[in-house]
Amino acid sequence: MDELTKKALEYHERAPHGKLSVVPTKPCMSAEDLSYAYTPGVAKPVLKIEENSDDAYRYTSKGNLVAVISNGTAILGLGDRGALASKPVMEGKGVLFKRFADIDVFDIEVDEKDPNKFIEVVRAISPTFGGINLEDIKGPECFYIEEELIKRCDIPVFHDDQHGTAIIASAGLINAAKVVNKELSNMKVVVNGAGAAGLSCAKMFLSVGIKKENLILCDKEGVIRSNYPGGVRDVWKPFINDSGIETLSDAIKGADMFMGLSAKGVLKKEMLLAMANDPIVFAMANPDPEITYDDAKATRDDVIIATGRSDYPNQINNVLGFPAIFRGALDVRATRITENMKRSAAFALAALAREDVPESVFKAYGGEHFAFGRDYIVPKPFDPRVVPVVATAVAEAAIKDKVARITIDDFDEYKKSLEKRLG
Repeated sequence: MDELTKKALEYHERAPHGKLSVVPTKPCMSAEDLSYAYTPGVAKPVLKIEENSDDAYRYTSKGNLVAVISNGTAILGLGDRGALASKPVMEGKGVLFKRFADIDVFDIEVDEKDPNKFIEVVRAISPTFGGINLEDIKGPECFYIEEELIKRCDIPVFHDDQHGTAIIASAGLINAAKVVNKELSNMKVVVNGAGAAGLSCAKMFLSVGIKKENLILCDKEGVIRSNYPGGVRDVWKPFINDSGIETLSDAIKGADMFMGLSAKGVLKKEMLLAMANDPIVFAMANPDPEITYDDAKATRDDVIIATGRSDYPNQINNVLGFPAIFRGALDVRATRITENMKRSAAFALAALAREDVPESVFKAYGGEHFAFGRDYIVPKPFDPRVVPVVATAVAEAAIKDKVARITIDDFDEYKKSLEKRLG
């Protein structure tokens, strides 16, 4: 047993087992407390909620409670390991929600692979929650599941494997383009990996300014084209490219950006050399990227490279997104998360990375200093400004998009309240 395995297992096994617990928020130390917490007092909010369902936000934890739900069919980079095996990851997600955004979580592992049955289970329990975070569900089912749950639920439903990566990557793209003085509308982008995250990144890149004719989507058999071996999935059809380019090697020539959500070692050194000046490479395969940071830097000194790893600069980390996005959505009681809310989150993150970094962030990272540039294009996860800034942008976008049940009159005051709440 290697050292990481040993320490990770010990971490999870320490009593109390796992990583989450439920803690009461009201006293229950006397007979009087008990009469309020349970019978007969509990009947009073029951009747209020029956009269007005929105009162659930007043009298229960619904407004600050998110369900993190998986069926375990695409756990991290491990594939389908079953619903129960996904529980450590879902608990971990709950820890991040609480630690970064003060959001409570119930992790729910659903032992059901049939998409329609899974949808019905989640829909049936949705009244409990203020939002639903879908996690580690394989494609292409994940697209259908999220789409149907958005239709059927009146709370935000967000598949983080798709949109979380896309939002953070888009923020990184916006800033990388600024660093190398390129206009998004003129950039040629290759997205390699047409799964959940790859498709969401492709769509998000178009949303922030990349032109559709300048984006090429690839998967295992090269460019997504009409004669793609094995057939074209419905979700790929908007990205079909019949220009005659069929391989990743040909697609990458002259490209300004490579976005990899595929497999170890896919981006060869000769491919990187064929890219345009000041190439931007996001190598997100986990744990081993499409090209290593060291190989990329050794091949071209003008490259900007980001990975999903914390041991190199420019980590594209979903924790920069989902806690703040749900914080903002919950605080205005949003009915769903719109494209504008996602885009607003990306631009808010990008803008934050261009600001001076506070001393507290340097301390959190062992005294290392960061400043906007090639090795710092997205904020660090432990930057305490992330959630207040992004949540405010998301809440404001929700109100503009008319998906908020309540409004915020003073966004500066709201942001300050988040800073105080989160310490």
